[in-house]
Amino acid sequence: MRSIFSIPFLLGILSILNSCGNKQTYEAVSESAIYPGGATTTDDFSVNAFGHAAPNISDDKQMQFVTGNAFFKRNWVTAPSSTADLDGLGALFNAKSCSSCHFLDGKGEPGFEKGQSSALLFRLSVPTTDNKTKAEPNYGNQFNHLAILGVKEEGDVRIEYKEIQGAYPDGETYSLRKPIYSFTNLNYGEMQEDVMISPRVAPHIIGLGLLEAIDEKDILALADPEDKNKDGISGRPNYVKNVATKNLELGRFGWKANEPNVKQQVAAAFQGDMGLSSSLFSEENETRLQAQFISTETGGNPEVSDDILERVTLYSEVLAVPKRRDANEEKNLSGQKLFNEIGCNNCHNPSFTTSKHDDIPEFNNQKIYPYTDLLLHDMGEDLADNRPDGEASGMEWRTPPLWGIGLVKTVNGHTTLLHDGRARNVEEAILWHGGEAEEIKNQFKNLSKTERENLITFVNSL
Repeated sequence: MRSIFSIPFLLGILSILNSCGNKQTYEAVSESAIYPGGATTTDDFSVNAFGHAAPNISDDKQMQFVTGNAFFKRNWVTAPSSTADLDGLGALFNAKSCSSCHFLDGKGEPGFEKGQSSALLFRLSVPTTDNKTKAEPNYGNQFNHLAILGVKEEGDVRIEYKEIQGAYPDGETYSLRKPIYSFTNLNYGEMQEDVMISPRVAPHIIGLGLLEAIDEKDILALADPEDKNKDGISGRPNYVKNVATKNLELGRFGWKANEPNVKQQVAAAFQGDMGLSSSLFSEENETRLQAQFISTETGGNPEVSDDILERVTLYSEVLAVPKRRDANEEKNLSGQKLFNEIGCNNCHNPSFTTSKHDDIPEFNNQKIYPYTDLLLHDMGEDLADNRPDGEASGMEWRTPPLWGIGLVKTVNGHTTLLHDGRARNVEEAILWHGGEAEEIKNQFKNLSKTERENLITFVNSL
């Protein structure tokens, strides 16, 4: 009897069967990894994804969160004002509110226009004879491009980008943009010739209290400053001053891990970004030279009351981490496997179990997945700002957490990454890696186009 199936048809069926037999299988993502904040995780993937309080906190903390949110979003005004709790802005500043830079609690862009707040700031310092740094004499520790009425701002900033062309081994091309900064219309004299300038863009601020709750010993266990295991990765801690205790403590926050806790990070932002004093930082953010030309009313001493500081701190600590999306889809599983195989997890450590948070017991003993080790790493010449910060060198940066990174576009309408926002997406961020991550970057470049896409898809699912 003659077969009704042709030879090409049968060969096609055989090919499909063989393809199915060779299909890659992956281990499913654990239930806990889908909830990167443990019991503090939220499942909102909308434009408000970063703006929720951890669902497991007490009713009392929920109320503090609501009032902290109001102070986080409110614009501070020039003193004297009828709104006595919210006056004292400036005289020099970069932003009028916390949310000016952390819009919807998300990540800022590096755009810079005169008269508008920018989420990109510039730390300044000059070297000393003992290999440390001090504030730039005329402009202090931070460049302020805005000022209150009647006061001259420090000047203007312009950003230009140089495109750098490159290609993968498989022939696909890419382009990276290198920022070039210029400071013009300086109103308080010239900067010193040896000034060191470090651009810092505002990060998204979810999960900060959980990072505080990680036991110090668990972070230090990941440090390998002498690279004893010979994997090319030599992360090390930054120890910085806790201004309340006067002690050196492990740095956890900021692009160079230059703040030990959320409260000090918040108080430093009030002072540096808005020119507001607090019980932690009582000085105005102006130099002696500037003080000769600036005579303004203050908003009290301190301008940010301890009550407001505590509420904004708690608000910042308990912002919830969103749940992962599509974690068990094949592209994500493939990307996660590649992420680990080429060594991205050596710095972006996937998980910790929190220990104890003194002020938020709801954060105790949570299995979390921030994808950071909170340590400093040499990221190479291309990313270096050449400005030491605490024990961090001019080549080192703290590993930023990756949780929520794929929702930045939804919340903030962009995908820019790295400390200065030069990377326009995850792919470019990887391609800027150097130093300790040079070999890992090269392994990424040697992947096939599909493999690279899968790895990026995985990162964006976090």
